Amino acid sequence: MAFMFLRETIRTYRERDPAARSNLEVLLCYPGVHAVMWHRLSHWLWQRGLRLLGRFSSHIARWLTGIEIHPAAKLGRRFVIDHGMGVVIGETAEVGDDCYFYHQVTLGVARASGGGKRHPTVGNNVIIGAGAKVLGPIRVGDNARVGSNAVVLDNVPDDITVVGIPARPVDRTSTRDHKMPGFDPYGIPCDDSLDPLLRDLDQMHCELAELEARIARVAEEQMRQRQAAAE
Repeated sequence: MAFMFLRETIRTYRERDPAARSNLEVLLCYPGVHAVMWHRLSHWLWQRGLRLLGRFSSHIARWLTGIEIHPAAKLGRRFVIDHGMGVVIGETAEVGDDCYFYHQVTLGVARASGGGKRHPTVGNNVIIGAGAKVLGPIRVGDNARVGSNAVVLDNVPDDITVVGIPARPVDRTSTRDHKMPGFDPYGIPCDDSLDPLLRDLDQMHCELAELEARIARVAEEQMRQRQAAAE
C-alpha cells in the first residue's frame, strides 16, 4: 500500500511540475514528497495512541524538509507541496484529494480557542498560492483557488478564486495546462486586477479623470462664449 501511494505521488509530481525530469529526481530531491511520506508514519503513530512518538516523528520531518505537518492532520491522495519551505498544516486541518500548495502556505487558527475543530478543511482539487494564510475552522470548497499572500477568514465556495487581505472572490478565467487538463498551475485569475479593492480604486480613478475632463470642456466652452459676447 505504501509503495502504491508513493508511486501515485511521484506520478502526480511528474504530471504537474515541468521541472521534474525523472521519478528518481522526484523521489530524492522533492521535500514535498518527503514531508507527505513522513507524515504517513507520524499519522500512523498518532492514530495508535503513540502521541509523543508521532510528534517527534513530525518534528524530525520539519527539521529535514522545512514543512510542518501536525501528525493529527488528515491529508488526501495526490497531494503536492511545491517548493514547500515554510508550509504549516495544523492539528485539525483536513486536505482533500488532488490539492496543490505552494511554499509558506499556512492552515492555521484564526484566534485563540480551546479544543475541537480549529483549522480549515480544504476540499478536492484546490490550489493555494505562495504565502497564503487560511485560518480558522472554515471550508475551502472543491476546485477553489486561493491567490498568493491572501488571508482567508471565511468559507470559500466551490469553483471560486479568492485574493487579497482579507480574501475576496474575483472572476476567474479558466486556463488549461498542456500536461494536466483542468490544472490551473498558479491558481490566480488571468486579468491584471488581482485585488478587488485595487480594481475598484482603479475604476474610481478612471471615472474621476473622465469627470475632470468633462468639467474642463464645459469651462472651455463657457470661456469661448464669454469672449464671443465681449466681441
